[in-house]
Amino acid sequence: MNIAIILAGGTGTRLGGELPKQFIKIAGKSIIEHSIDAFEKNNNIDKISIVINENYFQPLNGIINTNKYRKIDKIIKGGNERYKSSLNAIKAYSEAVNDNLIFHDAARPLVSQRIINETIMALKNFNAATVAIPSSNTIYKINTEIKTIESVPDRRNLYCAQTPQAFKLFTIKKAYELFLEDGNFFATDDCGILSKFIPDEEIYIINGDVNNIKITYSEEVRVAEELIKFKMNGYDKE
Repeated sequence: MNIAIILAGGTGTRLGGELPKQFIKIAGKSIIEHSIDAFEKNNNIDKISIVINENYFQPLNGIINTNKYRKIDKIIKGGNERYKSSLNAIKAYSEAVNDNLIFHDAARPLVSQRIINETIMALKNFNAATVAIPSSNTIYKINTEIKTIESVPDRRNLYCAQTPQAFKLFTIKKAYELFLEDGNFFATDDCGILSKFIPDEEIYIINGDVNNIKITYSEEVRVAEELIKFKMNGYDKE
């Protein structure tokens, strides 16, 4: 089975209001609703599970009931760090070793059906796949102590990570087991853990989309709303 894991564990309210950013409404629906909708309507997705802080189970259940989602399988308690939320999802499906887990940030409400489909298709030939776009900016590697440039990597070899990130369950489960034994590696995403602890495992890159933005600041809320309205009006023929 292909199981979408919507990561909504964040509790920050930097965009204002009493609830985290995934509950902010844009174009008539909350951000998390737009993200769930994308996987709910995808024919290749069998189940959807949502990882979220337990303090927000109630508003999430209200959203699920209102939309009558058919594919929701589990609501999983989120961790206080991203990797802990992913780990809780892996544990929740630890017996389904032949299934695929497709991790997606709840704060990326504009993920396209093309991206979801290509990510899942990649798992027919690879044990891991992720979405990324070429970096449009020059990146500096800096000395953080004195804040000077150490090197300037070749931008042609640099890509900006997006989600989904998809894995055969047995692959990401093994990577996390090795990661937890180490205890010193600073993890920022699941591909980073896999790349570090099973370096021979190839991670296929799906071409992302500049519109597949992650909403963090108020400016991105406005951009996402305009993009969703544009899509709803039929101008986006994905």
